[in-house]
Amino acid sequence: MSNFYASLAPAQLQQDINPWTWVNPFAHSQIGWVNINLGKSSDPALERRILDDVGSYGRQIGQLGDALEAVLNHLPVAEWKPEAQEAVAAFRYQLREVRRLKKAHRGGAAA
Repeated sequence: MSNFYASLAPAQLQQDINPWTWVNPFAHSQIGWVNINLGKSSDPALERRILDDVGSYGRQIGQLGDALEAVLNHLPVAEWKPEAQEAVAAFRYQLREVRRLKKAHRGGAAA
């Protein structure tokens, strides 16, 4: 009778256990047991610094929206093609909804 042998693990198994990475958000982007991946970036360290020093993606997009709305307020949108007017109307709707939700979140109004 021949012996049957099956390996369920690789020949060599290595796992680094470094408690520092469990609590340090800058060590391999891991906090505790949760991995945080902000997506692909050509320079993750710079992106992390921008998020820390400048503002979150939401804040940056919000400020871009405010700036674009200010520009649109000085342009003859009523003279544009209907498709362009619809795009501007949809954009302004989104800005209004974001402002409404922010106000509701801060306790200024019911959602």
